[in-house]
Amino acid sequence: MSKMSLTRRDTLLGLLSGAATAGSLPAFAQQAEWRQSYDAGARTSVQRSSTPMLSPESLQGTEQAIAAYRDLAARGGWPQVQLGERMGVGARGPGVVALRQRLIVTGDLDAAAGTSNVYDSYVETGVRRFQSRVGLSTTGAINRATVAALNVPIERRIRQLETNVVRLRSWSGNLGNRYVVANIPAAMVETVENGHVATRHAAGVGKIDRQSPLLSTKIPEVNFNPTWTVPASIIRKDLIPKMRKEPNYLTENKIRIIGPNGEIAPQNVNWNSDEATRYTFRQDPGGEFNSLGFVRINIPSPHGVYMHDTPAKGIFGDDYRFVSSGCIRVQNVRDYIAWLLKDTPGWDRAKIDQVIQSGERINARLAQPVPCYWVYVTAWATPDGGVQFRDDIYNKDGLGPAPVAALQGDQDI
Repeated sequence: MSKMSLTRRDTLLGLLSGAATAGSLPAFAQQAEWRQSYDAGARTSVQRSSTPMLSPESLQGTEQAIAAYRDLAARGGWPQVQLGERMGVGARGPGVVALRQRLIVTGDLDAAAGTSNVYDSYVETGVRRFQSRVGLSTTGAINRATVAALNVPIERRIRQLETNVVRLRSWSGNLGNRYVVANIPAAMVETVENGHVATRHAAGVGKIDRQSPLLSTKIPEVNFNPTWTVPASIIRKDLIPKMRKEPNYLTENKIRIIGPNGEIAPQNVNWNSDEATRYTFRQDPGGEFNSLGFVRINIPSPHGVYMHDTPAKGIFGDDYRFVSSGCIRVQNVRDYIAWLLKDTPGWDRAKIDQVIQSGERINARLAQPVPCYWVYVTAWATPDGGVQFRDDIYNKDGLGPAPVAALQGDQDI
């Protein structure tokens, strides 16, 4: 098919995935061309969008995506695929043909890749693109989570887009020249400057029963090498049960018990009662063990939440990152705070690294507090990233159980 003969449907599907041919798109989207490499497709990386999620461009893209998905639904949508729990390059069979068709429908795979029953580099690249749009690790291989996402009905996707375009419109005002957005269902943090994403960070956000709240605030301060005062809810729900099973837990994790007359030894507390709730529990500084890691980012909030580093950095490689008690853990936190402090005299990256290394308890006030928004958006679209979907983990869309999150007990999640 030549560029000039592309139909309206081809153009729409290109917008869906960020993969349409440049000649068929308006100027703002021409940079989104997917230049598929037929020689090196197996290792083609998926380009990440530089368009902020909360932006006029994203709102426009989402409105276009609604039209595109409605058009696609009128044409029959997409079929359910029946695939093995694990499938990758080299696999063969009718399931691969169905997978190709499914990826082509939403523009994740170029129709020119053909209808072969072999899971080749073209299919792997298409799967990577699809995975990136639904927030899964871009392995290019099929697992249970990818199959579940592929089989979400188009009607649900349309309702997600319709629900979230209203949310995006509510954020269409001036958010500031420099600001931070934490999108809770995406478990992702963006820093935005001059209308472009400056840095992007995977995040650990609140569990379903300890949800991260929605916020509009400003970041005034960064704490280096902080202590951690354990919240009362965690004392009740976590520490007391933990001490009943592991009496050395507090000592091993350098958590001190502070009573009205000073420090109390753990063995002097009756852990089979609620006595512990009357004390303060404070963890010593230390990025290797302290629950806040090396850095705490303060944000004024009635909910008592904030952002911070973590010693448990393995969570950032997981697809399911709903693991906290409401605060947000930030991947690559040094890059994040370097961006926050870039306009604060005396706080370059070398200084940040030096203070962290010293272990000294130091506060750094931002020269200009940075606006910070914790939002809940499960579907959006950008010209350079296609249509993005995330599980409605807190059921705020009202569409029922989240299909991919339901597999969280599986090793693939």
